[in-house]
Amino acid sequence: MLQFKRKRLLLASAGCVALMLLITPTHGDSDSEQSYKMARPLELTPKLSLLLKLHAILLWSSVAFLMPVGVLLIRVSANVKSASTVRLLFYCHVASQVVAVVLATAGAVLSISNFENAFDNTHQRVGLALYAFIWLQPLVGFLRPDRGASARGAWYLAHWLLGVGVCVVGVANVYVGLHTYQERTGRSARPWTLLLTVEVAALAFVYLVQDRWSYVLRQREEAAAAAALGDGRSQGSTMYPANDHKEVVVVP
Repeated sequence: MLQFKRKRLLLASAGCVALMLLITPTHGDSDSEQSYKMARPLELTPKLSLLLKLHAILLWSSVAFLMPVGVLLIRVSANVKSASTVRLLFYCHVASQVVAVVLATAGAVLSISNFENAFDNTHQRVGLALYAFIWLQPLVGFLRPDRGASARGAWYLAHWLLGVGVCVVGVANVYVGLHTYQERTGRSARPWTLLLTVEVAALAFVYLVQDRWSYVLRQREEAAAAAALGDGRSQGSTMYPANDHKEVVVVP
């Protein structure tokens, strides 16, 4: 158990260190260069505006919607007793993750081929790390050990940490991207930020509710069973009046 906790702590620490290395600016970028790039407005052409919107839609749909939905599906399946329903939820989970990877790949190709790729800001660096982990996640999923195997626990922990980490960092990077778009173009991204916040809040609410839903159902079943048992006892203990009438035997 102690070794398992140490492995989990080591994986989490390594992920945080890698993310901080990507976010931290390099020494080659001076403060004047950074301020110049932030102050320089982005000249939006109709084509560039369309590409930026398409990039945002692809990555939003991938890391901020489909991947969290996939996490919810596999969590819901843990509280389902029907084998056919569990199988259906699992296939929906796989399908949502595959589509999410395809959309993220399309967004990566679009950004690399059409945008500035100096990787001198937080959004680009985190995005580059996300692309790597997004492509790594399905490989980890397909390498799933059989149930009962000794490596199953370590695989589950790695798969869960990677999936949830991609979702959390992906949503955060969508926020950063919207903020960067507003700074570089001067156009307000507030409506999209509010929409993303509503979506994230809804997903978080569903996640928390389904996590406790099995407990709610179990309490209802126990209450119904207790009520049925109480009714049975009350019926069994009902006192009926004794027959005090004496039978009269007629002797011929």
